[in-house]
Amino acid sequence: MPLLQVRDLRTSFHTRDGIVRAVDGISFDVGAGETVGIVGESGSGKSVCCYSLLRLIPQPPGRIEGGTAMFGDLDLLQLSEARMRKVRGKRISLIFQDPMTSLNPYLRISTQLIEPLVLHERISPSDALARAIAELEAVGIPDAGNRIHSYPHEFSGGMRQRVMIAMALITRPEILIADEPTTALDVTVQRQVLDLIKTRQQELGTAVIFITHDLAVVSEVCDYVNVMYAGRFVERAPVETLFVRPRHAYTRALQRSIPAMQKKGEPLHTIPGLPPNLAEGVTGCAFAPRCEIPEGAPAHATTRPALVELGEKHWAQDCPGCLAMTG
Repeated sequence: MPLLQVRDLRTSFHTRDGIVRAVDGISFDVGAGETVGIVGESGSGKSVCCYSLLRLIPQPPGRIEGGTAMFGDLDLLQLSEARMRKVRGKRISLIFQDPMTSLNPYLRISTQLIEPLVLHERISPSDALARAIAELEAVGIPDAGNRIHSYPHEFSGGMRQRVMIAMALITRPEILIADEPTTALDVTVQRQVLDLIKTRQQELGTAVIFITHDLAVVSEVCDYVNVMYAGRFVERAPVETLFVRPRHAYTRALQRSIPAMQKKGEPLHTIPGLPPNLAEGVTGCAFAPRCEIPEGAPAHATTRPALVELGEKHWAQDCPGCLAMTG
């Protein structure tokens, strides 16, 4: 049985411009020790999906309008706030996108690292400090015993991200949600952060939900991938299947956008147009206005297409236009 089972999750934001259906009925599983990717452009609903699971959506304007998220015998979407606090940060942890805005600039790293241990495990501050120093050493912070008393601004971007990883893993969670943990990091530091997450995952047996816009990163770290666009999954497949035989036009467009996939000297591929304005609602295939399909290919769906199974564990939205192969 999967560690986490999400079914028909729907989250909306009620704004003056209309109802933005940021997550519109998505389902996925996460197995113990597995890495599941959620990939898509900014605004596709990736982060909202995972913030919904931890009940971190600001209400109002946000509203979790339906679905279930079974974590063992607990439905995360129905727990009281008191019970949710026992899960959040202890059994399920989150690495935020930007460590500089996620770490409190007025508090020393030591104060912020030991807080989860004091709250969730009720251990003494001295024991918590020893655990925190050990965790900093595990994520590669040099001279951790002294540097733990520094403030966030005294660390580089890569080191702050290591601190965030240490903070997320210090309680030995069963699930780690990594929300674009390599954003704004240079390539060398990005590689170090990815290797670090993978190493700590293997050491602790933690399952990971990896959110990113970069399919190249997905190919390195994920076992199973969910491709998200306009609040819905347009394709779901094991990582090997997704890269060998991507079926949906959006997945193929993301793959062609990977710089390493380009022939030397040719212009980098970009996806034309912009994602739809979800406040205005979506009729038919959401990707149709941006889809580059061959002449004579079938037309796009006129209603929101459902996911259909194309092969073993391989699903894609049933839009004839988007499934038309481009060669």
